[in-house]
Amino acid sequence: MNRRVIRLINGAAIVVDLALMLLAFLLAYLLRYQLQWFRQVDPAYYTTFIPYIPLAALQGGMILLSFALSGVYRFRRGASLVDEIYGVINGAFTGFVVTVFFIFFWRPLVYSRLFFLYATLLIILFLIAARVLRRGLLRMLRARGLGVDRVLIVGSGEVGLTVMRNLMAQPELGFQVIGFVDDDPERGSTNIGRFEALGNTANLPALLRSHQVDEVVITLPWQQRRQILAITNQVARAHVRPRVVPDLFQMSLSMVEMQNVAGIPMLTPNESQLSPWERFFKRGVDVLGSALGLLLFSPLLAIIAVAIRLDSPGPVIFSQPRVGRNGKLFAVYKFRTMVKDADQIKDQLRHLNEAQGPMFKIREDPRITRVGRFLRRTSLDELPQFWNTLLGDMSLVGPRPALPEEVADYADWHRQRLATAPGITGLWQVSGRSDLSFEEMVLLDIYYIENWSPLLDLSILLRTIPQLFAGSGAY
Repeated sequence: MNRRVIRLINGAAIVVDLALMLLAFLLAYLLRYQLQWFRQVDPAYYTTFIPYIPLAALQGGMILLSFALSGVYRFRRGASLVDEIYGVINGAFTGFVVTVFFIFFWRPLVYSRLFFLYATLLIILFLIAARVLRRGLLRMLRARGLGVDRVLIVGSGEVGLTVMRNLMAQPELGFQVIGFVDDDPERGSTNIGRFEALGNTANLPALLRSHQVDEVVITLPWQQRRQILAITNQVARAHVRPRVVPDLFQMSLSMVEMQNVAGIPMLTPNESQLSPWERFFKRGVDVLGSALGLLLFSPLLAIIAVAIRLDSPGPVIFSQPRVGRNGKLFAVYKFRTMVKDADQIKDQLRHLNEAQGPMFKIREDPRITRVGRFLRRTSLDELPQFWNTLLGDMSLVGPRPALPEEVADYADWHRQRLATAPGITGLWQVSGRSDLSFEEMVLLDIYYIENWSPLLDLSILLRTIPQLFAGSGAY
């Protein structure tokens, strides 16, 4: 996104904030002097809104100054909503404190401190709502390809894959990866899911012109620093913004903590695995959630069992060996959605496989029963996995549980997704499900493992609900 667009966005944000602050002051006057909430106004002190205009301007100006100093209007991709809310609250209360401090020493009896408290609370409410709406609007526009930056990645090693999965998992950032180049002949000619292999670095000048590239992200190993500098200069001369991601000795970017010690920046390697307390918390949520799920859905479980029994011969519950955390095998439980002995005719349908990589998927699989098709569309066939979660083999949220024959065909970087317990739902399920390629699914799973937090789990669980009703990507 070019600087002119950024200036327009920031200018529009300031105008909107000013309008909302004016509205907040008017409503505060209405609440204090017309509706007289919480405390009646002595008729001797009743006044119009006009005397409040200078102090309202003072408070509004102090809020804008605080916003400017704290970087609220600085366009930062990846800034969380929590950061924006903190900036709004901090700036609003700064303006409130300065205004009340001024009134305290001036002490004109006509002014009501309650008016300024009302105004401050309304300002916080309005400005936070405006930022939530702005984020939603940007997300909607970027989903339609508007306001996005076209990115070309140089290098598809570990750091390049990290960049791909982070940008793929966070489409709200507004980056569209058009592909990657790599001087390794095999890598430079092998697509990674939706990310197109565009040859080697010698193709960069032509690619910058033909693909309308906005940014080039360079993820080459640190040993190739001369080539990194050469590519950086080449990209800059083409009036395209270069970005260099240090590989930090091939460590995953999420495994590095940056600290400032006495003014000296220091990088500390961190383990990407969950700490004992994080694992304990996640396990506690899994036990509570799976127990409640089995209890609440028990009537539905019984109805589905009867429907499966009436629809086709065979067992109600289907169990299958899957690969769990650290490669441990376990039996996953699902409602049977296919005809009896479906695995025995799988090889006969191998030529119809629509999935890339080691997975096996057929959109119109002839082995699926009538009830099974509905269960798959709504993901109700996964409900018995609450029992797997209760046993500790699975989690409520995590990577997709893989088949042993799939894991046997994994590349080395694919195995990173086995670092945690598989989940009933996960980031890939709420990002396209079966419409995603195998490589894209793995990228999202690894992103989840490296960026786990309770809020991420909660977000995935909430996003799973509309996915169940929509049934998109499920087959």
